Amino acid sequence: MTTIIAPRVHDLGGFEVRRAVPTLQARSVGPFVFVDHMGPAVFEPGRGIDVRPHPHIGLATVTFLWQGTISHRDTLGSDQDITPGDVNWMTAGRGIAHSERTPAALREHEQPVHGMQTWVGLPQRDEETDPAFHHHPAATLPRIERGGALLRLIAGRAYGEESPVRAFSEILNVAIDLAPDAEAAIDDSHVERALYVLDGEAQLDGADIPPRHLVVLDRGSRAVLRAKTPLKAMLFGGEPLDGHRHIWWNFVSSSKDRIEQAKQDWRDGRFGKIAGDDEFIPLPDR
Repeated sequence: MTTIIAPRVHDLGGFEVRRAVPTLQARSVGPFVFVDHMGPAVFEPGRGIDVRPHPHIGLATVTFLWQGTISHRDTLGSDQDITPGDVNWMTAGRGIAHSERTPAALREHEQPVHGMQTWVGLPQRDEETDPAFHHHPAATLPRIERGGALLRLIAGRAYGEESPVRAFSEILNVAIDLAPDAEAAIDDSHVERALYVLDGEAQLDGADIPPRHLVVLDRGSRAVLRAKTPLKAMLFGGEPLDGHRHIWWNFVSSSKDRIEQAKQDWRDGRFGKIAGDDEFIPLPDR
């Protein structure tokens, strides 16, 4: 049996984000501890995404877009626009801060945005690794095209291909685009797997899947995804994390004390500065 989960929806002033993981039914899937669906939305001229500088530890953020452009800047000095089909992989490790904004030059016109941002928990041996940022253009990612199906390998191994994105554990992360009536077999080579339908009407083994829902697949099961309309979906999972993770705000760690230290480090400004961006998100009260 598969489990179908409705994500929690947050309205950020006309811009919706749906959090599919964690939920009561799925605290994590493989190493994925957060899975957010951004949009789809169209910003009016003069508006855009403005996520002020904020910190992370113990995880990697993975950003993938179907529409729009987001500018990533961080305390390592990275300054990179991500466009549809690219991958931004930011390893927080012992600590990094970053901001995400719609580039100023693009705000003169309407701007669409639609994509996924996920957090991958790092293995315990790598929780305190050096922070790093890597951008992978769309053309560098493996593509599998057949019978109206386009599969793009964001990270890990699947369908006989391997992504150039460096991960710290066995991981599965595939962007799926299907034309009407096209099908894609779900890779069954990973321990834990889930499928999130961003847009369109789909069936899994003949059973309808509501759009913008998460489907957690049973271990070892095989399934076929079929599109009834043009379909966008993301497949993700992999090996489960090596132990429990505490999650507080933007911090992920196997140690509660380490999270307390990260809170104090952010209060005291020890995560560093982002050049040209003096704003920041204060530490929440709870």
